Amino acid sequence: MSVVDFARFVDELATQSGQAILPFFRAAFATEDKAKGHAAFDPVTEADRAGEAVMRQLIKRSFPDHGILGEEFGSEHEDAEYVWVLDPIDGTRGFIAGLPIWGTLIGLTRGGVPCYGLMNQPFTGERFFGDGEAAHYQGPHGQRRLRTRRKGDLSEAILHTTDPRLFGEGTSDRQAYERVEKATRLARYGADCYAYAMLAAGHIDLVVEASLKPYDIVAMIPVIEGAGGIVTTWEGTSAAKGGRIVAAGDKRLHEAALALLNG
Repeated sequence: MSVVDFARFVDELATQSGQAILPFFRAAFATEDKAKGHAAFDPVTEADRAGEAVMRQLIKRSFPDHGILGEEFGSEHEDAEYVWVLDPIDGTRGFIAGLPIWGTLIGLTRGGVPCYGLMNQPFTGERFFGDGEAAHYQGPHGQRRLRTRRKGDLSEAILHTTDPRLFGEGTSDRQAYERVEKATRLARYGADCYAYAMLAAGHIDLVVEASLKPYDIVAMIPVIEGAGGIVTTWEGTSAAKGGRIVAAGDKRLHEAALALLNG
């Protein structure tokens, strides 16, 4: 498959999954709590399943030798050289609240290393995609190259996390996060994958999270790196398996955040 054909295929994944998901947005639909009352509210919707099902079907038809790891239907052939990592709706809580700060994450790894990623927001008509070397935006106002903002001082940085409560009240992770937040200029909450897209676009400088799964982050790694940023665990290792994640638009800011998180 040529580069052009591959780009068309990933666009088709985004288009088809978006068409499956959008009819459920801001509409009456069934919601199930995956936590079953035993943990924090973790909703899954008909839209999640519909979006992932259509992507799996297209991948299996076009790339039968590839593996798939998805949030809703688990893994298939995870030992394959190429593995697609899918999250049909990253930001489900925002989705069920009618807020357009969710997206479909489509990632591809080769030998376990993220090599391509796309975040599709079908309601706003925006796509953010990259291959680790370059990243681009496509939306209502055309297409442009994505570049992170160069800010090396935490005191000038805009920070995002999905929800500080997810670090756990009184835990060392919560205390570490609070050290970073206190050092930054502004903190915002609740945007899930859209925050990583805004980091790649140069509007947010730093994202700090914990307890992420691979499908929460793999797709955004090549986008952020292609835009000039950096994404690692709090230990400075690969973020491809999820966990405690820190993403920054500037390597100096990343180093400063790591120092506080591990201080």
